[in-house]
Amino acid sequence: MKFRYSLQMMTLALALGLGAALIGAAYAQASDAPANDAPMSGTKLSPADQQFVQDASQSDATEIAASKIALRNSSDPHVKTFAQQMIVDHTKLSHGVAALATKKGLATAQSADSALVGKLQTLKGREFDQAYVEQIGVEAHQRAVDLFQQESQSGTDAQLKAAATHALPTIKHHLAMAQKLAGAVKGPS
Repeated sequence: MKFRYSLQMMTLALALGLGAALIGAAYAQASDAPANDAPMSGTKLSPADQQFVQDASQSDATEIAASKIALRNSSDPHVKTFAQQMIVDHTKLSHGVAALATKKGLATAQSADSALVGKLQTLKGREFDQAYVEQIGVEAHQRAVDLFQQESQSGTDAQLKAAATHALPTIKHHLAMAQKLAGAVKGPS
């Protein structure tokens, strides 16, 4: 039982991309656990942690859906490159949060912000580029930074808190990339 729990913790840490330090800590914690301890699959999350999981899931789903549209509707190769990176990174982040939420007994619904995605579907070319970069690149990432910052500081579940803390630099980097891209897409005034 102890080995299975250790393996689950290492797999989860790898899925979240939390690195060798967290894997070592998870293994040490699992090694100290009594052999009859069951995995934490029945653990309940606080309402705030549950809200974080739902908000993070919707944020990821929205960014993925909007970025897929960007690959079709954008006229700017830089926007398309940014969109492809958002798909890769947010898919990885989404899978990690979903796996952790499932382990904690919380089902996540991967639903995007349909109003925002619907609006973006109607735009093409430069008009699309400007809306996508501003609304998904800058505004959505600013909200995501705030969301993950709040969880990393105030979350009550240690694993969610660690995952949010680990993801925060990537999301901040996305915001910085989007801000730079926004300046380029606006062009000279």
